[in-house]
Amino acid sequence: MNQKNIVRVRDVMKTRIDMVDGMTSVSEALKMMKHIETKSLIVDKRHENDEYGIVLISDIAKQVLARDRSPDRVNIYEVMAKPVICVDPEMDIRYCARMFERFGLSRAPVIEQRKVVGIVSYTDMVLRGLVVNKDYHPE
Repeated sequence: MNQKNIVRVRDVMKTRIDMVDGMTSVSEALKMMKHIETKSLIVDKRHENDEYGIVLISDIAKQVLARDRSPDRVNIYEVMAKPVICVDPEMDIRYCARMFERFGLSRAPVIEQRKVVGIVSYTDMVLRGLVVNKDYHPE
């Protein structure tokens, strides 16, 4: 890919996300979830020096559903990953995909100036990055 064909995370990320408090029950968080296509919930910081967390739908399936736990009695903080690996919106999607592979990620929040501005997944990078970018030619 030459310089003019670089696709950035900002170009492919989803900007509509669901942010929840860690003390919210799993059942309440799922009821509040408006953007199911992201397959995740971002857990908000408790204070300025805290970090964001993330809960994937697969985390809820593994840690609540499969273990026969009540979603009304399990709080989001019990199933979240924190701190979460974040992505800069200016990152080239090729490097983002490599980072996902290296750390076993399927999606990650996009952080700009310590605030969540979106979420990016493999699907976003492939379908919005490669398919939409007709000028993609690997080196």
